[in-house]
Amino acid sequence: MPQVMPAPVIPGARLLPLAFGDLDGWAADDHAAAFAAFQASCAALRTPPQEICPAAAPTLRDGLAFACAAARRLGTGQPAPALARLFFEANFRPWQVSPEGRDGGFFTGYYEPEVEGALVPGGGFDVPVYARPADLVMAGPGPTPNAGGAQRREGDRLVPYFDRAAIEDGALAGRGLEIAWLRDPIDLFFMQIQGSARLRLPDGRVLRLNYDGYNGHPYLPVGRLLVERGVVPREEMSMARIRAFMAADPAAGRALRRENRSYVFFKVLDLGAGAGAMGAQGVPLTAGRSLAVDRKLHTYGTPVFVAADLPLSAPGAAEPFRRLMIAQDTGSAIVGPARADLFFGAGEAAGAVAGRIRHPGRFILLVPRLSAAGAGAPRAP
Repeated sequence: MPQVMPAPVIPGARLLPLAFGDLDGWAADDHAAAFAAFQASCAALRTPPQEICPAAAPTLRDGLAFACAAARRLGTGQPAPALARLFFEANFRPWQVSPEGRDGGFFTGYYEPEVEGALVPGGGFDVPVYARPADLVMAGPGPTPNAGGAQRREGDRLVPYFDRAAIEDGALAGRGLEIAWLRDPIDLFFMQIQGSARLRLPDGRVLRLNYDGYNGHPYLPVGRLLVERGVVPREEMSMARIRAFMAADPAAGRALRRENRSYVFFKVLDLGAGAGAMGAQGVPLTAGRSLAVDRKLHTYGTPVFVAADLPLSAPGAAEPFRRLMIAQDTGSAIVGPARADLFFGAGEAAGAVAGRIRHPGRFILLVPRLSAAGAGAPRAP
């Protein structure tokens, strides 16, 4: 028989059980859109994750497997929003997650940049995009973890991997690692923050690039440095302000980028132009329905209801964002319980919205009601 899922435990967090009637905006959401994103995660759950995952992951995966089996019984098409809502209410229980010492969660936004690029240097394209080097040895578990150091062999000893400044100065040049070339080093920097990109090639093709590891140095948010130094007021901080600072003074911008010693490597993906960026779970992300979480604390495929007031239309606005989203990605800057990065899609408009998001809100984790463990049911849908 199926087993009732135990109350969730997340290190460093307080969890409060709720009813769906307690969720402001729940009834008005498009649950069918969330259901489609959830189905994509269900397909990915068939393959066990290779990288680090929460201690509770096996139990949660069993619960998600049970919910995925229920979703499959609804058919392959997208159900009506009312039926999708009933599915989530029947198969999950909402829990509000709050970090110890804080009342709620904290949200940022991310997107997939679209930039000009070329497959060969020249004609103004002289900023290399590097593939993952073969001599990169990650200290953490998994093939491409988002945390932990990285090393390389130097003689008979292992030393820290090259930092951003060393790589920009040519430490990897001449090794055949260049997979594309850009016009602007600022574009590369924001690609590395976002973890993916669509490169518009001179012949009209679009090259899809995705995160494939990093050099092991800690990520340092350069926006924080601009705030601390009084360059940009905290309430005005956005990706647009960071870009404007770098563009106005290229030398100062280069120096600022180098203070973030972390450096991201990319790989080419065979994705259609209409597909979303590839998330760490291995499924294309859905704008407005996918979010990135701390992989050490949360399990991919888990639904999360986000309730926050965000500047969606313009800086300084506070518009209701009440959305059921699915945990399908992670990031080195996404650390801690109730911390999430909301995916807004691709291109300049999505980037403008994502760059304004640095806001508190309610992080409502939907935990499966039942588990397939011990029931003779498959562990994955």
